[in-house]
Amino acid sequence: MSRSRSDLIAETLEDEILRGRFRPGTRLDETRLAEEHGVSRTPLREAFQKLAAAGLIEQQPRRGVFVREVGAVELLEMFEVMAEIEASCGRLAAQRITDAALADLDAANDRCREALEAGESDAYYRENEVFHHLIYEQSGNRFLAAEAGRLHRRLKPFRRTQLHLRGRMAQSMTEHQAIVAALRAGEADRAARLLREHVAVQGEKFHHLMAGLRAAE
Repeated sequence: MSRSRSDLIAETLEDEILRGRFRPGTRLDETRLAEEHGVSRTPLREAFQKLAAAGLIEQQPRRGVFVREVGAVELLEMFEVMAEIEASCGRLAAQRITDAALADLDAANDRCREALEAGESDAYYRENEVFHHLIYEQSGNRFLAAEAGRLHRRLKPFRRTQLHLRGRMAQSMTEHQAIVAALRAGEADRAARLLREHVAVQGEKFHHLMAGLRAAE
């Protein structure tokens, strides 16, 4: 998957916000950040749109762009809903998935494994996105798939960051393999349970990571 300059800037700013370089309430200086990243304001503004969609910043008319605080309760609630939505996608996909889509899931997992072996968490996340969106599509329910995609985009910074935790990529890889096995076997309840647990643990790992970063400050 190719990434635009705005995608790269958005990922950098996500990390800097989550790791505390930019605290909640901080005004992001558009001119200074454009200079820092060596870009015009256009890709930076596109990056801001991605951050706003994820709920990490607020764009206030005539005032500027400010870092938004995402509370623990809000984040927990979003992961809880995401886990149930993905479980529903998995349950339906186990009944409707095509052989071609199963082959695509295997291919996505192969690329995830390559990223794992290279120790590249961001590359792993990009293939992980492909993996999950395939399952959404294979649910056969366009409304459900659209809602899953919307919340997935909202949680992207947090789902991506938790992969930095030691051992998480390998654990995620094992979970992916079990999910595909359940889908291939048409075991709807098992696919739903595995996807629910897979997403719920992402929220748990993110909290562990953030706690560790705060303790190191």
